[in-house]
Amino acid sequence: MIKQLSIFTENSKGAMLKVSRAVSDAGIDIYNVVTNDSAEFGIVRMLVTEPERAEEILTNLGYMCRIDKVIGVEIPDAVGSLTILLDTLQNCNINIDYLYVSYSRDSKTPLAVLKVAGYAEVENSLKSRGYNIVT
Repeated sequence: MIKQLSIFTENSKGAMLKVSRAVSDAGIDIYNVVTNDSAEFGIVRMLVTEPERAEEILTNLGYMCRIDKVIGVEIPDAVGSLTILLDTLQNCNINIDYLYVSYSRDSKTPLAVLKVAGYAEVENSLKSRGYNIVT
């Protein structure tokens, strides 16, 4: 399980810069970021080296934040790897709340980041099928 920081922020010019600057000025490394937006607000999802500390810093600046549990699954850097993972999850009857693909610095491979219910069950199902889970 990985701890992901989710930040609810205004969708305005410079908003992402403010979030990034607050985290990086504290010496916290952002190693993944994905954003989802609507007309006025967005959700910034980050994998950072110190999620609890980053949450505290951003909350003190007035942002609504939370830490979510996500699963990181290494997948081969090849055509169809994500499809194979999704097929495996479908066959295990696992529902995905959301996912995005990142990059694992350690293994130097793509990393599918999954938000699902029942983390332990999902991790065990994937491990039993040969997947490497990043913690």
